[in-house]
Amino acid sequence: MSALHKIRPGGFTLIELLISIAIFSITLTFGISSYRTWVLGSQIRNAAESISNGMQHTRAEAVKRNTNVAFVLGAASAWQISVPSIPGVSGVVETRPSSEGSKNVAITVTPGGATTITYSNLGTVALNGDGSATLSQIDLDSSLAVSGVRALRVAIGVGGDPRVCDPSPAITNKSPPDPRRCY
Repeated sequence: MSALHKIRPGGFTLIELLISIAIFSITLTFGISSYRTWVLGSQIRNAAESISNGMQHTRAEAVKRNTNVAFVLGAASAWQISVPSIPGVSGVVETRPSSEGSKNVAITVTPGGATTITYSNLGTVALNGDGSATLSQIDLDSSLAVSGVRALRVAIGVGGDPRVCDPSPAITNKSPPDPRRCY
């Protein structure tokens, strides 16, 4: 009777433990790559939406204040909204540091070297107060060499309305037209 009811001690054998560790390691290796791509994509989307929202806020401030208001793009997706300086009053309305969620984003502007777009009291694009070129397009991509990360673009329309779009040829040349495409 005792031979039929042998009780096996609980726990794992060494081979079972090693196989479990190997499977976990392989899964983790593939997961880290996907996670990194997702984080970089999130940083690009965060920067693009922040810039677009900053421009929309600038436009609204110009209409609200009935004066020209400038959106100034800084390094690595930092930006500032400012009004013409009034003696004794700070002209800065709002700022966003580049450290807020988009530290690995590279920015390319069109035309090259442009940093400012100024909105008039009617919400349309006005000439910059310093005579510099007006921003018309901002391309955002990862500053790290990681494949699979999708670049985005903030395109500024003729009337000054910013739009986040996907400049990828796979999206742009698609038929029927994809709503994410850049015009």
